[in-house]
Amino acid sequence: MDTTVKALDTNGPVTAATLVATDLQPFLHDAVVTLYAPSFVISRPDGQLGGGADGFYHGDSRALSHLTVTAGSIALAPVVGGLRGADRADFRAILRGLGEVTPDPAVALNRRRTVASGRLEESFEVTNAGTQRVGFRLTVTAGTDLAPMERVKTGHAPDPVPAREEGGAGPGGSGLAWSRDGFAVRLVSEPAPDALEASEGRLSFDVELAPGASWTATLRCTAAHADGDQFPAAPADAVPWRTPALRSADRRFDQWLDQSVADADRLRLVDPRSAEGTGGVDQFLAAGAPWFLTLFGRDSLWAARMLLPLGTELAAGTLRTLARRQGAVADPDTEEQPGKILHEVRRSTQNFNEAFAVPPVYYGTVDATPLWITLLHDSWRWGLAPEQVEQLLPHTESALAWIRDQAAEADDGFLRYVDRTGRGLANQGWKDSGDAIRHRDGRLADPPIALCEVQAYAYEAARGGAALLRAFGRPGADVWEEWAEGLATRFRKRFWVEDARGAYPAVALDRDGRPVDSVTSGFGHLLGTGLLNQEESAALAARLTGPDLDSGHGLRTLSSDSVGFNPYGYHIGSIWPHDTAIAVHGLVRAGFPDAAASLAAGLLTASAGFAGRLPELFAGHGAEAGPRPAPYPASCRPQAWAAASSVLVLRSALGLDADVPGGTVTVAPAFAGAYAPLTVTGLQVGGARLDIALAADGTVNTTAPEGLTVVSA
Repeated sequence: MDTTVKALDTNGPVTAATLVATDLQPFLHDAVVTLYAPSFVISRPDGQLGGGADGFYHGDSRALSHLTVTAGSIALAPVVGGLRGADRADFRAILRGLGEVTPDPAVALNRRRTVASGRLEESFEVTNAGTQRVGFRLTVTAGTDLAPMERVKTGHAPDPVPAREEGGAGPGGSGLAWSRDGFAVRLVSEPAPDALEASEGRLSFDVELAPGASWTATLRCTAAHADGDQFPAAPADAVPWRTPALRSADRRFDQWLDQSVADADRLRLVDPRSAEGTGGVDQFLAAGAPWFLTLFGRDSLWAARMLLPLGTELAAGTLRTLARRQGAVADPDTEEQPGKILHEVRRSTQNFNEAFAVPPVYYGTVDATPLWITLLHDSWRWGLAPEQVEQLLPHTESALAWIRDQAAEADDGFLRYVDRTGRGLANQGWKDSGDAIRHRDGRLADPPIALCEVQAYAYEAARGGAALLRAFGRPGADVWEEWAEGLATRFRKRFWVEDARGAYPAVALDRDGRPVDSVTSGFGHLLGTGLLNQEESAALAARLTGPDLDSGHGLRTLSSDSVGFNPYGYHIGSIWPHDTAIAVHGLVRAGFPDAAASLAAGLLTASAGFAGRLPELFAGHGAEAGPRPAPYPASCRPQAWAAASSVLVLRSALGLDADVPGGTVTVAPAFAGAYAPLTVTGLQVGGARLDIALAADGTVNTTAPEGLTVVSA
């Protein structure tokens, strides 16, 4: 997803003064993010909210931008703080000098945070473990700018909105309230504050504590849009997958999976249109917090695909949610086209700057359409009910037609993209920042651009679509298989280039059909799709494990040998966990488990550096620069496909695949022996539970659903 970059308007060199005057995207690398989509909180490590992107958010709007606690002139010394799950966090601090008669601290503040949809609860507990009676004034200061997300992202938030005092019935009494443009926020306290200064946003409490006593106050903040949530929170008790339990010889792997599944749980959103057609609730994963907490075609599809070993319900909800919004007309303003799957949905137009604006429903993506088809095919193989598959086949045929028409529109028969609006995304694959697609010498590629991985997605979609059409007795399967083979032949002729290390596919073809010859992580997206032969796959496996791409913490998006490589570059040197996980899976599918094991080990090491919550991306310095990866400061965390990557890596390690229509499930451990003894329970295939145990000696014991034969290679 694009990270907004504001161009510097200067005729001279960039100076410190220039930068001060420029709006910069806020950094998040040291933030604590508590999440319950469509709401979340960003705070400092000590729990305070104030500055940058800090705040309580709901539905792409900032409900609170400031929430701090002070104790008069007494210093609050943070001791420890952090997450307790996905939607809760605790922060402890010492009130320095208060009640102390020895070097030991005496009075402590424990701040507990819980987030739910449209609701933030902050509990402040002060305990006196000293021998003296103490008294002080505790003050909570709250404020907000009610900023839309894109204003926060560009670093240019509006002025604060004044608070007003508002009475309320029941516990909490009076409180503070803010509202603008149909977005209303209310903050109340229990007990009521001893003093309330609405103009300053201050709630003050006079605290008196005897030795051994404690005092507690709870603040509750609610936020709501007048027209309701665009995509409401999913019911807490309707998780659309089985929750797996992994116990391995490497506890980092266990922690990574546990945290990832917990984060995915809190990224769940509901399509409000779902009741119209299914009688149930269709769920999907929002892309990530804070910048992308909404429906994104590509991200939601990849995340659902990665999570298929946990069940097909999320995939079905994602497919139907996107199918309801599948393109029906040609609209140059939104880039909608018949059969096309959308890129993102927002509450309103996002106006980042004069040159970059995205409409509320935006179709500027070249890869979501083939990925939709492949997810339906893979879901069918993992056991999605035939009647649910069949309901989506008309959408499949429309998506296939879009692929065919887009390829036919280009002289060379490849899927290409170009921003026809002049204000949208310049690049429309997953590497969608403006400088992502470049030649080896650093020159940017000219659009229309044909990405290498998009051709692989189209090949896989055509083959998968053909299999679906044939299985359900619909015409066209032979035609699509022939089309796929023609694409593979064209790809082999046009994309492959060569350097001193041998042949490899260019990242793209530019406007004039010239190969864009940079070496990138995109190789991993080609493996296992069927587009390549064994010799070509072997060449890419060797490339992916070279030190210029394999950093020891995952794959760099751009080779460190390339001109323009930047370890902090969004798509030109950074490391994206989902990108590496896709390569791991592709390597296993293509028959190169040792190469996959190396990349998976690096990703596992990186996960430990982020306490099991891998971010959207991180810096590409690599293991030689230090044992812990450096963060990309503005990265989303948590992020859907980063979280789902843990399941894809586990699947790859186990050599796990499913063919429910064919009556088989494959368990052929590729590199899982590195984590043995290993037991994973609570996987799902064909709607029933699947458990796998791998002993230290390599013995595999699988408990599979009745009617499925376990195949081992």
